Amino acid sequence: MIEEIQEKIKLGEYEYSRHAVDQSILREISNEEIIAVIQSGEIIEDYPQDKYGPSCLIAGSTPKGRWVHVQVSYPGRPKVKVITVYQPNTEEWINFKMRKK
Repeated sequence: MIEEIQEKIKLGEYEYSRHAVDQSILREISNEEIIAVIQSGEIIEDYPQDKYGPSCLIAGSTPKGRWVHVQVSYPGRPKVKVITVYQPNTEEWINFKMRKK
């Protein structure tokens, strides 16, 4: 599935939710960083039953070495939707990829 998401991003077939835009501004995460994380990252969580539609969480490092999580819709939509973006908190994540229990 990650390859399908990456292809849609590469083709410009994506959009941002208002929440993702707000969070990217508040957290100072640029569009370039979001795209880089999606293109080089990996899916670390899957949300097939999400109330807003099936989605997944991608973790990756930006070119500057900053870890970012990006939640996106499944690629079955006409456009992949970026739902939210954030820097993972080390108190909640192990190596930025696995939730602490």
